Amino acid sequence: MDKRQLLKTLALSNAAALLALSSLNVGAQSAETFPSKAVRVVVPQPAGGGFDFVARVLADKMAQRFTHGVVVENRTGSGTLVGTDLAAKAPPDGYTLLLGSVSNMVLNAGLYKNLSYDPVRDFEPLGLAVGYSYTLVARKDAPQKTLLDWIELARAKPGQVTYASAGNGSGQHVLAAALWQLAGVQLTHVPYKGAQAAYTDVMGSRVDLFFDLSSTARVHVDSGQLKAVAVSGPQRLGMHPQVPTLKESGVSNLELESWFGLFVSAKTPAKELAVLKASVLEAMAAPEIKERFEKQGGRFLGLGADDSKSLLKRDLARWVPLIQSLGIQPE
Repeated sequence: MDKRQLLKTLALSNAAALLALSSLNVGAQSAETFPSKAVRVVVPQPAGGGFDFVARVLADKMAQRFTHGVVVENRTGSGTLVGTDLAAKAPPDGYTLLLGSVSNMVLNAGLYKNLSYDPVRDFEPLGLAVGYSYTLVARKDAPQKTLLDWIELARAKPGQVTYASAGNGSGQHVLAAALWQLAGVQLTHVPYKGAQAAYTDVMGSRVDLFFDLSSTARVHVDSGQLKAVAVSGPQRLGMHPQVPTLKESGVSNLELESWFGLFVSAKTPAKELAVLKASVLEAMAAPEIKERFEKQGGRFLGLGADDSKSLLKRDLARWVPLIQSLGIQPE
């Protein structure tokens, strides 16, 4: 072998060695990179509802950062229990997230004596994206205009004023029952299997009142089929600026906003947890995300992990004792 051939052989050998070493480094980096497969977001409610909408907006944005994508998985059953329990028991590797809200992270803690998960102990909040107020709507042919008018009627005729809900233990039921108790009046609860059936009877003047998410109630109020009486959030809504809050109505200091955000197992390793928190914050920081939520009637929150945890603990301390005092039995 002449000198030229020898140099060529050595050069090829060195190149091969460098390529092999590079491959090993890339492989090591890939093994350490999170996520190395698709992340799933468990939604404990059917497709098409408020839970599902928020989950898909956030998942679509996060998928732009995660190479392997983010998959939304609707796991329904027993209200929000089945999906939430599934997420609580999933391997704590950061690949299973939960779409959490006031319903499954706060109200359930007051409704169920033996809840299979602990909202604080079992989950770590990644961020709360949006809050939706509830609107108290009334049949359009009722002469009563304000919440005080309805309270006075209920006080004069105990049990004769009726209110609908989407089922025993639903957010609509809990909020209304708490309001009537704090106001010291007795109304008759008419539970339905879902909000649509409740709307049908309120619009048909077979039931007097109904609390529902403002984003859903808006359609029926704007069309003139129902009258908006009050909203449950901390401030008036831009879409119905003339409708007072419960606090402004002078009946009670009650306030409830159904917030939505992403949670993960509290046992998730620190490295994966940091990646997830950063990705959720990045998704919420996008201007188009805020715009989409507000267009749907929501109040953009964009809260990071620490602020989300504080809000969760505040609402648990506020609502669990109140729900337990109401004696509400879930379906």
